[in-house]
Amino acid sequence: MQQINDFFTLINGYLWGWPMIVLLLGTHLFLSVRLRFPQRKILKAIRLSVSKDKDSTGDVSQFGALATALAATIGTGNIVGVALAVTTGGPGAVFWCWICGFFGMATKYSEALLAVKYRVKDTEGRMLGGPMYALERGLHQKWLAVLFAIFTALAAFGIGCTVQANAISTISFETYGITHWMTGLFITILAAAVLLGGVKRIASVCGKLVPFMAAFYVIGCVVLLYMNRAYLGQAVSLIVTSAFTPTAAGGGFIGATVMMAARYGIARGLFSNESGMGSAPIIAAAARTKNPVRQALVSSTGTFWDTVVICALTGIVLVSSILAYPDVSTADGAALTKAAFSKLPLGPHVLNLAILTFALSTILGWSYYGERAMEYLAGIRAANYYRYVYVLAVFLGSIVSLDIIWNVADSLNALMAIPNLISLLLLSGVIARETRKYLWENRLDEAGD
Repeated sequence: MQQINDFFTLINGYLWGWPMIVLLLGTHLFLSVRLRFPQRKILKAIRLSVSKDKDSTGDVSQFGALATALAATIGTGNIVGVALAVTTGGPGAVFWCWICGFFGMATKYSEALLAVKYRVKDTEGRMLGGPMYALERGLHQKWLAVLFAIFTALAAFGIGCTVQANAISTISFETYGITHWMTGLFITILAAAVLLGGVKRIASVCGKLVPFMAAFYVIGCVVLLYMNRAYLGQAVSLIVTSAFTPTAAGGGFIGATVMMAARYGIARGLFSNESGMGSAPIIAAAARTKNPVRQALVSSTGTFWDTVVICALTGIVLVSSILAYPDVSTADGAALTKAAFSKLPLGPHVLNLAILTFALSTILGWSYYGERAMEYLAGIRAANYYRYVYVLAVFLGSIVSLDIIWNVADSLNALMAIPNLISLLLLSGVIARETRKYLWENRLDEAGD
């Protein structure tokens, strides 16, 4: 197992080097500028996300699609992932994670736009879409579409399944002494009860679960920020300065270079909000919407809530807690979040419930992504078999080493992102034309072609 872990650590050193950072951030910046910063429309996008789009086609509501996407993105990356970024890349990693989220809103917008524009209807009347269809129908690059679908079907077992299950079982064991296999069995039964009901049941459950879990976690973070209020200014200053200058070891922080801060911050940002990875557009394609731009705006709010709000809150809570409490400053990795929340009344229970709901919702959302990728590759029967294997992986993920899971997940995330980013860049002209037609010319209420 150690040799496998070392192998993926080596691979990640290449996949998450400067080329990936330049490609990912470059795409975020390029699309932001070319599309006149769709981030400016965040309030309009939020209003659309809670509005019904009448006389539109699709399988689930816009809010249902957003909730499912948020369920898949708001997971352990917001809690454990940010803690790992801080302990490996220093406090500056929080800044790069936030930057990845802010500019990534334009990329998430673009992904969803292409997903709706190039979606198709299968023999059962369901809407199917995502980067594989944009690559095939928009760029006419079937081989890239197949590669993306393969990486997605595999990545779902990492980022969306085993990582989440492992986080739940680890916290349950460390806090309550519940064995990993007992926790794994419990969450496997919960996941199976929802997943076997298909996309409509997944969207329904996520639509109820996501608002509760996000509000619950945010309230806990706000209380901790109030408790650490004497250190907030210093924490924010340290986060910003450490993003551009090496972090000195000491005071609870490891020595970290700017490259380490950028690498781990951007990797955790992508892991958390998935902008550029191409996963969320798969559910966006199923949304009932008049035109591609309406759903694109709604989808962009997912990155806003996930990273610009929740990951930023987590990062500031962790850094301010390190500065405020000597015992927190000695914690490492996932234990850092636990140590910070231990200062909150009933903090361990708040954290455990947050991780349980976040991770379970991510398991639900990613199951849909993996199934649709498998259906693209081998048909609906293969997708049905995939669902059962995915449920089994929930249990297996509860008893596997966390380090190996995170390293494999990072590798698969990068491999998913590359073909998707290629499609976004090469189809940016299509994205700009659709944006001009519906957004810049104020025709959002018109039906698409």
